[in-house]
Parts: sequence; C-alpha cells; structure tokens
Amino acid sequence: QVQLVESGGGLVQAGGSLRLSCAASGPTFSTYAMAWFRQAPGKEREFVGTINWSGANTYYAGSVKGRFTISRDNAKNTASLQMDSLKPEDTAVYYCAARAYIGSHYTTRSYDYNYWGQGTQVTVSS
Repeated sequence: QVQLVESGGGLVQAGGSLRLSCAASGPTFSTYAMAWFRQAPGKEREFVGTINWSGANTYYAGSVKGRFTISRDNAKNTASLQMDSLKPEDTAVYYCAARAYIGSHYTTRSYDYNYWGQGTQVTVSS
C-alpha cells in the first residue's frame, strides 16, 4: 500500500509559479503511475496530468498544458507538479494520486487511481 503526502501549496499572484511535491511511502513507488487532480469549491474533481512509472511519458489536461509540468524521482519516492503562469482559475485543492501500473496506457479517470493524498491548497490571486 502507498501513502501519499502533498506539500508546497500556498498563495501566489497571477502569473507566478508554485511547485507541489508528493512524497510516497513504500518500496514499490517505481511501479506506480502518478497523477495530479484538483478540486475547486463547488466543482467536481478535475484531472490535471499524469506521468507513467518511469517518468518517460506525461499527459496533461488542455487547461494546463504548456504551463504545468509533472516529474518524478523514483530514487526519492517523489512526484512533483511545477505550475507556471498561474491563473486565478487554477485555484483549487490539489491532490496527487497513484495507481499500480507499469504499462503505457494513461487514464484521466479519478476512480482508476487507488491511492490519494490529503490535498494541498493552491490560491491564485488576481
């Protein structure tokens, strides 16, 4: 079983940057695909992006493509979400998620991910 803990959220002005981290427990982190989701008040949880087990492949939602970058360090059991050119509409609680999968297929569906962090708040002011 994997436990995930996010960090790095906070308040930033529009146009600024933040880097979120997701620390994972357990010896098999490298066998998990990782993803980031977000949920704004009154809205459903939304897919942000995903990275495969090796870090070689990523996929992003259209709303963040070109502004956000997901990476991972399997030696350190961490995944990161670099967020640049932030907009007020990026304000949300951000969650990292994991699923045990070492193939090439990606999924944007939250129910495909078995493990979730507690979330970290990101607020972008205009």
